[in-house]
Amino acid sequence: MTRQHTDREYEAELQRVRDYLLPMAGLVESMIADGARAFLRLDRELAEATTKADQKVNQLEVDTDELCLLILAKRQPLASDLRFITTAMKMVTDLERIGDLAVNIAQRALALDRAPNPQTADVIDGMTKAVLSMLREALAAFVAHDTGRARAIWDLDDAVDGHYRELCDHAQELMQSDPCAVERGVHIQAVAKFLERIGDHATNLGELVVFMVEGQDVRHRGKLDDHRRQKRDTGA
Repeated sequence: MTRQHTDREYEAELQRVRDYLLPMAGLVESMIADGARAFLRLDRELAEATTKADQKVNQLEVDTDELCLLILAKRQPLASDLRFITTAMKMVTDLERIGDLAVNIAQRALALDRAPNPQTADVIDGMTKAVLSMLREALAAFVAHDTGRARAIWDLDDAVDGHYRELCDHAQELMQSDPCAVERGVHIQAVAKFLERIGDHATNLGELVVFMVEGQDVRHRGKLDDHRRQKRDTGA
């Protein structure tokens, strides 16, 4: 086989990785929206469909991992290609976990006794839109190799955290004002936590894009910044 054919094969394999990862991300995005919609509307059919969709997400994770491992073993890629492949393997792990969290949200719809009140529903809807925006931005940054766009995701997570605190307050008020609504409040708190964790995973995706493009590990950026700030303030 000629070198030219080998190079074409290699490029085709790298493209297949993208062809697995991007549809997986699109499916996960739909699962988040459907899971939240099922919870807000107590839509059992939509909740069950969201749960079934997770099987395809799991298979795409397995297929992507197997392809990446095959490329690593056969091609021994260097530099940017190596970062791309290792990033893809980490990204599908985050996407699979996001899919699991979307299923968790949908399953709460099957246990809820009454739909959330309009005020709470508005916050859940806003939080859902915020995490979906984070996920879309992470994927757009991945496709465009745009680290500026990837870094901007970190600021979007602040809005998600604000929604999370507001939802927890709503749930607490509900449980305090109505002893019969304790279970409903617990479900609302759980959904808030699931969405907050989706935001964390979307942040991870943005950090992985920075690593893929620049080779810079920016994980735990917030914790490191807090540590440096504390040392500066205490003179340590």
